[in-house]
Amino acid sequence: MKKIFKLLIIGGGPSGYTSAIYSARSGLKPILITGINDGGQIINSNNIQNWPGNYNKINGYKLMTNMKKQALKFNTKIINDEIIKINFIKKPFTILGKVNTYYSKSIIIATGCKPRMLGLNIEKKLYGKQISTCTSCDGYFYKNKIVAVIGGGNKAAEECLTLCKFTKKIFLIHRNNNLKIDMILYKKLKKKIKQNQIIFIKNYFIYKIKKINNMLLIKIKSIFNNKKKKIYINGLFLAIGSIPNTNIFSKYIKLNKNKYIITNYTNNKYTSMTNIRGIFASGDVTNYKYKQIITACSSGCIAALDVENYFKNI
Repeated sequence: MKKIFKLLIIGGGPSGYTSAIYSARSGLKPILITGINDGGQIINSNNIQNWPGNYNKINGYKLMTNMKKQALKFNTKIINDEIIKINFIKKPFTILGKVNTYYSKSIIIATGCKPRMLGLNIEKKLYGKQISTCTSCDGYFYKNKIVAVIGGGNKAAEECLTLCKFTKKIFLIHRNNNLKIDMILYKKLKKKIKQNQIIFIKNYFIYKIKKINNMLLIKIKSIFNNKKKKIYINGLFLAIGSIPNTNIFSKYIKLNKNKYIITNYTNNKYTSMTNIRGIFASGDVTNYKYKQIITACSSGCIAALDVENYFKNI
């Protein structure tokens, strides 16, 4: 006889764990499926300075460890499994993982996003070797070496500042004129640029990467006049945004043009509900604009409260 859960949460990032904490406290006895990246992308962040109430330095791994302990404290059942197939046609909803098959009366999708790549053929071959999206994971390997960071947002600025602790020189390459970063990051970045530790190249993009012996040759081109430049580096770090993890749901769940889940679709009573009653979504998988831990967590809280009210009204 198959076991049917009341609530299943898919995704082990800040939004998923917040949903778990709130729904567990309300007696929904949630099951949280972590996916392959328990803790989400935030576990790669070395220094979180804008988490309310935490004025001391905290890293992403510690923050997510604390969230996990809190979810366990309220008796959330946490399962390390990866969802590979779903069936949302009828209830109970069917979720097939690599380890087990799950059945649930309601679902919160909190699968977050994955880093965006450049789209060049060589990326797959070099990813995890000389191309990375995580300075806290791989930055130390470039001690006293030359690297490049691609991007123009907070993530790119943070990556550069982290790499300054190890590297000899950093090329920050951005395809636009202005950086879209917080003022506190801008001041720190500007200081490093003045010291020539960071070389800021604006209005250029990478169009080709070649591996030559132990070095990477990156070829960049101006967005204005097609002027080309060559730069030799030891490693390349990408900070060019993210892509929502929604492919597995696209057959059933309504997505917008950028593949983010559309919520508040059928009933204003439940702002986190998707086009299917009983299925909710939260966090970065619904939010294409504000990629912050606090917005992911608040979204997770809303989804949990919506699920609680949903069961009160059926």
